[in-house]
Amino acid sequence: MNEEKKKQYQEYVKAVTPTHNLFLQMAKAFVSGGIICVIGQFILNYCTGLGMDQETAGSRCSLILVFSSVLLTGLNIYPKITKWAGAGSLVPITGFANSVAAPAIEFKKDASDIICTRSKKPRKIKGFR
Repeated sequence: MNEEKKKQYQEYVKAVTPTHNLFLQMAKAFVSGGIICVIGQFILNYCTGLGMDQETAGSRCSLILVFSSVLLTGLNIYPKITKWAGAGSLVPITGFANSVAAPAIEFKKDASDIICTRSKKPRKIKGFR
């Protein structure tokens, strides 16, 4: 009986485990990471063209990419990009910004739900929602 349960479990795991096309996932990661890098290079070239030195232009480029990532995370767009692109959108600096911003946004949602629903009469609290 124990062997039969193991076999049933293995069949269940095989049935619910998603299958992925490795080459398609690698191509998506390559394309999405490349697009992020091209955008970064465009920003860097634009800032350098405005007369900024390389260090200042690099700082501005990083700042713009991080801000864009946090904004897209707040608008719930970056998670959709990440779901499609995989590691290609998680590895660059934008992925780091997304990983920092997403828990903060999620905490704000959870904290406002807890505070507003614990009392009998929901109330608005400054700073939440």
